[in-house]
Amino acid sequence: MKKYSFIPAGMIIVISFFAFIAQHKPALHTIGDSTVRNSNKETWGWGTPIASLFDTTKIHIENNAMAGRSTRTFLSEGRWDKVLETLKPGDFVTMQFGHNDGSVPDTTKVGRRGVLKGSGEETKVLTWPDGKVETVHTYGWYIRKFVRETKAKGATPIVLSMIPRNIFKDGKVLRANNDFGKWADDVAKEENAYFVDLNKITADKYDALGPDKVKRYFPGDHTHTNLEGAKVNAASVVEGIRELKDCNLKKYLKD
Repeated sequence: MKKYSFIPAGMIIVISFFAFIAQHKPALHTIGDSTVRNSNKETWGWGTPIASLFDTTKIHIENNAMAGRSTRTFLSEGRWDKVLETLKPGDFVTMQFGHNDGSVPDTTKVGRRGVLKGSGEETKVLTWPDGKVETVHTYGWYIRKFVRETKAKGATPIVLSMIPRNIFKDGKVLRANNDFGKWADDVAKEENAYFVDLNKITADKYDALGPDKVKRYFPGDHTHTNLEGAKVNAASVVEGIRELKDCNLKKYLKD
């Protein structure tokens, strides 16, 4: 006689409940460049260690950043569209760009990442060798697009200024408060979005440590940190999030 195994109805309900919770818990998406997501070997981005600072039983952490990308190429390569496809109401998006946006925008290998300076509506029309026409915008225009489209999905955008490079002058680390950091802040204010001044928070730490101690975070160049440095930056992001007024992302942080 064939035997059958039965799962108690109560257990089915419990399993279904936790499956529902796992499927519907909010997600934190991080977008950016190699300072957010890197090889996780010699150099690391802060988007990896930051997961340990959240209660991941209640929120899913999705690191969508990609090394070498600017606001322009993150959009033109379709990476932002892939994030948008998965965004749902209640989700969060942190956006931190700037390290790859500074070149003059053109169709060369380096210039393909460059954007126009500022946060206005200026444009530059480029024609690629294959005849494709591309309209390049300002750094702030791209950030504004990410913010608006995040909101349209019912998710919460959080704009971050870029982490500082390991470049000191007169004993102080150079900051981005007159360019990319300023433009990121300007757009956040204009769009009524949250803003974390990651550049300032981390730069203050670097200034306190001094150049000799800070250089231990940078194994190969002045931009990419090791895991220890990535943890410092992740902690800075969390410090900034904790200071945001009425931001629901705070309730998913570990105590």
